[in-house]
Amino acid sequence: MSSGKKMWSAALLATAVLAVTAACGSGSGGGGETADGKIKLRFSYWGSDARQKMTEEVIKKFEAKNPTIDVEGEFSDFDSYYETLSTKVAGGDAPDVITIEIRGLREYADRGTLADLNGKVNTADIDAKVLTTGAVDGKQFAIPTGVNAFSLVVNPGLLEQSGAKLPDDTKWTWEEYVDLASKISSGSGGKVTGTQLSWNPAYLQIFAAQRGEPFYQGNKLGLTPDTIKAWWAIMQNLIKTKGAPDAAKSAEIGATSVDQSLLATNTGAFGMWWSNQLGAVTKASGQNMDLLRMPKAQGATSGGMFLQPAMFYTASAKSAHAAEAAKFIDFMINDPEAGAIILSDRGLPASSKVLAAVRDKLPEADVKTLDFLDKVKSELADPPAAPPKGASAMEDILTRYSEEVMFGRMTPDDAAQKFITEANASIAG
Repeated sequence: MSSGKKMWSAALLATAVLAVTAACGSGSGGGGETADGKIKLRFSYWGSDARQKMTEEVIKKFEAKNPTIDVEGEFSDFDSYYETLSTKVAGGDAPDVITIEIRGLREYADRGTLADLNGKVNTADIDAKVLTTGAVDGKQFAIPTGVNAFSLVVNPGLLEQSGAKLPDDTKWTWEEYVDLASKISSGSGGKVTGTQLSWNPAYLQIFAAQRGEPFYQGNKLGLTPDTIKAWWAIMQNLIKTKGAPDAAKSAEIGATSVDQSLLATNTGAFGMWWSNQLGAVTKASGQNMDLLRMPKAQGATSGGMFLQPAMFYTASAKSAHAAEAAKFIDFMINDPEAGAIILSDRGLPASSKVLAAVRDKLPEADVKTLDFLDKVKSELADPPAAPPKGASAMEDILTRYSEEVMFGRMTPDDAAQKFITEANASIAG
């Protein structure tokens, strides 16, 4: 999962992808050939201006090694990426190589949009459990670019200034997290807030796992209403004790990117983000940041944290240049020179050989991330499989009901039941 906050519409995606069959007759999409007879590949991806510049540099490196292939990058910001992609797919104009997240993988794979890459890309140096996250019904439709874990990010300096101490993250509880956040807010004289609320489904997935519940169970949620209400209670207590901003401010901050978070603006001591976002928070804040384990529910035997691919590379099943598309993906995943340019921009490299080759080139924040993941590796749950179709809408649904509860417009009982009903309808298939 990326750092983008605006979610893509499941309804739009479903409508667009359903149109693929009808659109197939209008053309196969892909890049075709250039005027000078070279093969042209189209490669879609999202991100910041810095990612675009970096990716263009990698593309030039690939083209230098493969002079008969031109790669045309189709770049957009995250907010518009999936709308644009689904429109292209629906019109039979899919790019040859497509970047995608795990939440949309099954949607595209089940509609026949993606090619099976098994045996076409070298995956020998990718952890087998991580690799399986890109498989759907036994076919390897997606290759993970890199891995991360949803974690707690902390600014140790702000804790110290407020008179608080770093917790022992091997054994702290959610109650202790709330108390510490409140202490930071009160100890800073109102200059710093303890933490920022998060409605990321990964947070709820971790919390549910601590209570022995899966987020998804087939094409239904595996969550009970009690677990969802207990999760909301943590946030309600944070607001009540001023450990987090009030509902209105939390909703406002939650709609922004990591660069505008409390951590990044040095107005909050804690925040929950994917581990590969540590560098972005560090750069934006100009401060030293660290990663911590998530707190645990009382009596939990598992911390619930898990590795997940930051994103995937996939190939269009309709590409006229399937071999070249696979070759480009292989280069992006396995070539040390590509890795030296990309570094951890798409998660810490999934290829163990590339990671070893670039480790000494990683910025300090990324070294911290790598060290943290190494430290907690034995505690992490297996990476989850691709979620059901319709899961792309989950964050929107969860955010909406969470805000209803935080604003007091719905009771937790009512909101939990309605959330489960709507979420199940979205993923029923």
